Amino acid sequence: MDRKNFLMTSALAAISVSCFGKTIELNNKFVGDCETTNDILGPFYIPNAPTRKNLTYKSLEGNTITLKGTVYKYDCVTPLKNALVEIWHANINGEYDESSNFHQRAKWFTNTKGEYEFKTILPGKYLNGNQFRPAHIHFRISEKDSKELISQIYFKGDAHITIDHWASKPKAEHRILPIVLEDTKGNLVVNFDV
Repeated sequence: MDRKNFLMTSALAAISVSCFGKTIELNNKFVGDCETTNDILGPFYIPNAPTRKNLTYKSLEGNTITLKGTVYKYDCVTPLKNALVEIWHANINGEYDESSNFHQRAKWFTNTKGEYEFKTILPGKYLNGNQFRPAHIHFRISEKDSKELISQIYFKGDAHITIDHWASKPKAEHRILPIVLEDTKGNLVVNFDV
């Protein structure tokens, strides 16, 4: 990354943490037992990702997973249909694609049951200062009559969670998820209800 891109990325990170992180933290709390906590937007969000469920492609390396769940309204019971679910994450080398290919970036709308599903890979890790961030997938969920949620999920057993500033916070506890061997064919699934 050249100096100009580094400065631009750093500036965007500062803006996202100062603007989005603080606003979301103060104003976007869900009530009830199904509360999904917020997390930072981070510097690598790019709007207008393609509408697609399958983020895999021929030369993609990594362990394929299905990421799925249900988005609920504030009552924690009623499914939220037509909610926009955006995800983005690093490749297995910890690199975010910032090209027009939008690799490891997608958006999808929940169905009438509030369900979403993506096929992607388990992301790699990257250095944040002098330590690695745990593997994570970013989420941005919005719907016209609801408050926006910006969050991240992490994976159980990741040794870098305990030293990560964001993943080690108590509010991230319910966003550290197991990778489940769901069927007899070896398909790996991560379930994240919002």
